[in-house]
Amino acid sequence: MANQGMSVQIPDILEIDNGALDRLENILIKHNFQKVVMLFDSFSSEHYQNQIVLNLTRPTVDCLTLDGSTDINQLIDITFQMDRYDAVIAMGGGSIIDFGKYIAFSRRSPFISIPTSPSNDGFASSNCSLYVNGKKTTVPAKIPFGIIADLSIIQTAPPKFIFAGIGDLMSNITALHDWSFEENHQRSQVNAFAAMLSKKAVNSFIRTPMDDLRDPIFLKELMSSLTMGGISTAISGNSAPISGSEHMISHALDKTAINPQMHGVQVGVCTYLMSLVHEHRVDRMVKVFTRTGFIELVKKTPFNKNEFIHAIEIAPSIKPDRYTYLHEKVYRDKAFSLLETDKILKEMIKNP
Repeated sequence: MANQGMSVQIPDILEIDNGALDRLENILIKHNFQKVVMLFDSFSSEHYQNQIVLNLTRPTVDCLTLDGSTDINQLIDITFQMDRYDAVIAMGGGSIIDFGKYIAFSRRSPFISIPTSPSNDGFASSNCSLYVNGKKTTVPAKIPFGIIADLSIIQTAPPKFIFAGIGDLMSNITALHDWSFEENHQRSQVNAFAAMLSKKAVNSFIRTPMDDLRDPIFLKELMSSLTMGGISTAISGNSAPISGSEHMISHALDKTAINPQMHGVQVGVCTYLMSLVHEHRVDRMVKVFTRTGFIELVKKTPFNKNEFIHAIEIAPSIKPDRYTYLHEKVYRDKAFSLLETDKILKEMIKNP
């Protein structure tokens, strides 16, 4: 009997536009969400909470502000002390989005993601990153029921947050190359549709003019591409379409570096390194990271070379169930060598 295919959750709500947040009440009414809880981080609470509450006249909304350092045990306590809500909404940066995603997943409630920056694809992905025993750990969740990205808010994000989003998106290229490597070694099976969506996302972004990183056209393309990458993880059932060896190095830095940098910035640097290891689309990496100013940004606060070497060494242990290029010693040695010889890497990763 022929395989009848699979059912994949995708967002019912997708608003990526100027003024999208102004339509929040109509969106909630349309989906019959009469009682919702809305999570904020300190920034979004200060700048947006009062106005949002004033504009929500028909749905009942309870608000909760959470600190970015909230760990999984605290989150579990909060989750199961809550009332029952028709939907969980989170507005802010990556941490509060992950908190909302986890709470909604645990309570089997629809989740609406309202990112205030394009710093990574977490606002659209099926996983969340939480503190477990003091360390950031990837925890499963679900693709959001809704994504509302107001470009007039995204435009106000600090430049580093935009660069971080660029770095996270460009990692689709190296992640897909690692995934194919894994399949060639009979350790995994590439889902063709998930891989296509991830590849189309980054390729669409690459063709976008990059003269002005605050141009609404550029930001809409960046947010849309990050969204497609996030949704590809629901199709594949894992993070492989958007996360490979470059993310393993970044996660290792999170665990071992004295002062880890932003996720997307770390991932972007690791992506460039792995493109050299892969010998795959290096010229494209250089063009994007040069045109956007990503390399110049990193040069201002370069990475510690000793910490980076250690992160490469332990990267395979971060995801022992995977089999990327870095799981083979010959490619780790190649990465170490590139830290010494590649001009761009030497500007971004230096001796302390």
